[in-house]
Amino acid sequence: MVYFDNAATSWPKPETVYKAMDYFSRQVGANPGRSGHKMSVEAERIVLNAREASAELFGIEDSSRMILTFNATDSLNLAIKCLLRKGDHVVTSAFEHNSVIRPLRHLEQLDIIELTIVPCTKEGFLNPADVKKSIRPNTKLVTLIHASNVTGTIMPVEEVGEIVSKYDGVYYMIDAAQTAGVIPIDVKQYKLDLLAVPGHKCLFGPQGTGGLYIGEGLEDIMPSFKEGGTGSLSEQEVHPDFLPDKYESGTKNTGGLAGLAAGIEFIMETGIDKISKHEHELTEQLIKGLQKIEGVTMYGPQDADKQTAVVSINVDGLRSNEVGYYLDQQQGIMTRVGLHCAPIAHKTMGTSPDGTVRLSMGYFNTAEEVDYVCKALSTLTKNGI
Repeated sequence: MVYFDNAATSWPKPETVYKAMDYFSRQVGANPGRSGHKMSVEAERIVLNAREASAELFGIEDSSRMILTFNATDSLNLAIKCLLRKGDHVVTSAFEHNSVIRPLRHLEQLDIIELTIVPCTKEGFLNPADVKKSIRPNTKLVTLIHASNVTGTIMPVEEVGEIVSKYDGVYYMIDAAQTAGVIPIDVKQYKLDLLAVPGHKCLFGPQGTGGLYIGEGLEDIMPSFKEGGTGSLSEQEVHPDFLPDKYESGTKNTGGLAGLAAGIEFIMETGIDKISKHEHELTEQLIKGLQKIEGVTMYGPQDADKQTAVVSINVDGLRSNEVGYYLDQQQGIMTRVGLHCAPIAHKTMGTSPDGTVRLSMGYFNTAEEVDYVCKALSTLTKNGI
């Protein structure tokens, strides 16, 4: 079996991730708590480890500003719906995931915000100057995906950060669903006010984990997203207004956070540079291999220096779901087909409504697997299904 669906969820995980989650389930198992019995205290330590590891990875000095969520979608909804108010204007790109587009469209439909979608090339490239042109007096938020989940195209997030930082009252957020853990991210260097990350992709954590960095002062203008038990100020009927409790209520996915912390520790021990180099080599190999196969159309940059380990293709005469089914059932290759929750990206690419076959690699994939995938596709184009 060859797993080329890492852009959806990374698999397999480092062995230490499985062990950390097993330890929590078998030896701890309790709700996190600042006081009480020893199992509760140990669960709280696990939560703190996940928070501090996340903060360290992204250059966040105050770990309380790393809000623990359930995925990137949870993080993005928290940021968008707590920050924006009636009359605000938002700038985003034509290559965003639905986890950004849908909450923005929802607020637009409610006549709360105005939305500008900056065009991209069909390869997914964005001109920072176009973002600058789109900023208005009532612009409140500029939000960009760091790298496309469809083509892997890396956005000029640092350049856009420089632009946004020159406007008072305009906040900057990136969706790092495809990059957190494989491309170095420093919130200060990128001049970020908000950073949304999932735990289950490049961070090697399990599903049901994620985080949102909230920049200094934003907690003063962003109300809580939900209210409930936090384990703090329990004598009060009003929800706490301090970080991180203001944005965290209810029982956490503590077992998942144990795995997330272990995943981030694996990244730090291995080194992002080593992880990135390996994925770059696989991407370069895959692109070169696919370019030799007549009947395969490739999308995006087709340049490993300008994209993550995500490559979208189509095969002449076949729908994407037919190709995906063949690869799965006949060749044991796991891919993702369709629109990838990014319909506006596919409209820009000209691949809507059928979408593409997405091949996405991770740190645990090998050069031999890339060769096998290319051979399978070559056989398909020659012999058909």
